[in-house]
Amino acid sequence: MAPSYFKIAVVFLPGLLLGVAAILLTDPFPQPLSYHEFADHNLFLGLVHAGDVLSNLAFIFVGGLGLWYLSASSKCFSSFMDSRERWAYWCLFLGVFLTGFGSSWYHLDPDNYSLVWDRLPMSLGFMAVFSAVIAERVKISFGVTLLAPLIVLGLASVLWWIWTEDRGHGDLRWYLLVQFYPMLTMSLMLLLLPTPYTHGSHYWGLLVCYMVAKVTEIFDHQIFEFTHEVISGHSLKHLLAAGGVAWILRMLWLRRPLQR
Repeated sequence: MAPSYFKIAVVFLPGLLLGVAAILLTDPFPQPLSYHEFADHNLFLGLVHAGDVLSNLAFIFVGGLGLWYLSASSKCFSSFMDSRERWAYWCLFLGVFLTGFGSSWYHLDPDNYSLVWDRLPMSLGFMAVFSAVIAERVKISFGVTLLAPLIVLGLASVLWWIWTEDRGHGDLRWYLLVQFYPMLTMSLMLLLLPTPYTHGSHYWGLLVCYMVAKVTEIFDHQIFEFTHEVISGHSLKHLLAAGGVAWILRMLWLRRPLQR
């Protein structure tokens, strides 16, 4: 049964209203340069910031495994009621796979320009999973139709940010909106809209891992000190975020339509 228009409005409007209010009520602000001052300065195999660089292997592994599942595993066909739904997951796992390389490149020499190659594939992943949940919980054709515009919007937010940084008046607001609006709206979809599949609760694994990852990112230096410089909070962020995507892959592996 399709969700009512009232439920759809309750799901999509709160984040939209908050986002519009944030854009209208706040001035553009740049990326703080202190963001690039990570705790991990360990040297390993000639790599500076080794923990932050090597922890990105988790993205490459999970993203690559997801791409393999969609392309080479006959089991994946039973995970979808409509083959068009697979496109969003293709983009999700491709974004995660490329994030492993982009983030590694960034952490070798952190600055705003190398950060672009981290954020572009990340925005691809954000928008893809948002489209996937819309297709599942609202309407398949709606989610599939929104996939390309959402990806363009996500990529444009990163390009807008670096373009404004390059001109001395950085505007990070749109990138933050693209990152947090899908997470809020997805949470409401999971709470209010039913799923036509088994194991639909696995999306919570992604959201919880993402939220905990943001906390470890904030406490990057404190975690590094607490672990006696073994692992930093930012390295943990990479591992947790990859773990959240692994929950999505596990969901696809296990889930079946409740009805066709």
